[in-house]
Amino acid sequence: MIGRGVLRDFLKTGSGRMGSLFLGTLLLVSVYVAATYPLDFGTRSWRNPAVWADYPKSAPPAWTNVFSGSREAEQQVLRLSQPTQVLTGGGSGRTLAYEFGTNFQSDVPPTFMSFTLSGVTFQDRSPVVTVTLLRPDQTQVLLYSFVVRGPAAGERAPFNRYYETPLRVELSSDQTAISSTADFARSTLGLDVDASALARTGILNVLFGTPDYQGFKVLKGAYATRVAVQLSDPADQVGSLSLVLGGSTFGLMGTDSLGRDLAIGLLFGFPVALLIALVTSTLTTLVGALAGILSGYAGGKTDTLIQRVSDVLNNIPLLPILIFLAFLFGQKLWVVILVLIVFSWPGLTVIIRSMVLQIKSEQFVEAARVIGAPRMQIVLRHILPQTAPYLLAQMIFLAPAAILAEAALSFLGLGDPSIPTWGQILDSGFRSGAVYVGFWWWILPPGLLIVFTAMTFILISLGLEPVVNPKFRRTR
Repeated sequence: MIGRGVLRDFLKTGSGRMGSLFLGTLLLVSVYVAATYPLDFGTRSWRNPAVWADYPKSAPPAWTNVFSGSREAEQQVLRLSQPTQVLTGGGSGRTLAYEFGTNFQSDVPPTFMSFTLSGVTFQDRSPVVTVTLLRPDQTQVLLYSFVVRGPAAGERAPFNRYYETPLRVELSSDQTAISSTADFARSTLGLDVDASALARTGILNVLFGTPDYQGFKVLKGAYATRVAVQLSDPADQVGSLSLVLGGSTFGLMGTDSLGRDLAIGLLFGFPVALLIALVTSTLTTLVGALAGILSGYAGGKTDTLIQRVSDVLNNIPLLPILIFLAFLFGQKLWVVILVLIVFSWPGLTVIIRSMVLQIKSEQFVEAARVIGAPRMQIVLRHILPQTAPYLLAQMIFLAPAAILAEAALSFLGLGDPSIPTWGQILDSGFRSGAVYVGFWWWILPPGLLIVFTAMTFILISLGLEPVVNPKFRRTR
């Protein structure tokens, strides 16, 4: 009944209901991330540039298309594991033809164009691969042609290529594609351009456009990218191919300068923020409460020792200590949490000590001492319950403080680089100049999530005030 009454009083307040809703959201997202993300997500994915190679760089969220005056290019990832056509030649050779079709209707060309080939096996002669772009006006450009790396000395058939690391070619910046596009611009479009000029301005305006008085106008319509793989043996095989047309917008939260999907990084920050908040606030409250109760009840040299230690820790600057520990142990999340705990408990200890000194002089404590009650019993039955409401409120208030402290330290470059946190995303945005060039989607979402999480615990603390503060309790 008491528990139900406490919960009823808590949920009667608007702040309690709102805080519960926010906390439930944080927990649900955190559980989802913990169940779906790998534990080494930071080192295996977030810090691995190869994972984000086919993502647009510094692209705003896709929903900003609604507010723009033009239709931005959408990210398109086209994959094929089987050829669309098999052409037989003389002898035992054959050609596997793959065709990637897309109806391009954007007002701007793609930001990049890449081709990926994986899982090639051949017996004798190396396969030959060609990539050709067919435009809506029926003109075509031979973008790329290469021969798969042949056998090394001592290597025996069958020869396997591009299994562990697929071959990725960024056609929009490849020198062969640039030269081919320059030839196409001169011979077909009648433009006086050379490869060096296209290397500076980019080839996608030419490949996805037609000349006009302003330069180039996007040529809309059906495009086809044809890939031909010439094989010389019936046992030769090709795994899968993919073609990526980079978008000028991407996803729910956009991307950073490395192409990383910010929505993925922001989601991973939810359980990290809750972990920091719960571990730091719980351990800080536990250490501070034990030290404060021991100092106030025991007195004497014990009291003097604990208070002097608290005074010393309260006056040591946090930042130089953290820099030293980061240099000594490396930039680890547990180092940040440990430092926050060590330098947060002394303030709570001082307050709890003053409360215990007052409680210790009360008549019910004197009576318990006179009848011979053990010290531990007096502390657990008479002193701790009197301080518990304050400790609960302080533990909740310490949670947002820990989140803000970790974000500030990560913003200064002192966080754990292997774990993406909201503070680190903010730090990378400021280091890359996102504020100055207007990449708001890189700065605002992590900042708002930090504020949202901090406000969650503050609302819960305000909702608990009628429960823990006798002045606000209703007479039952």
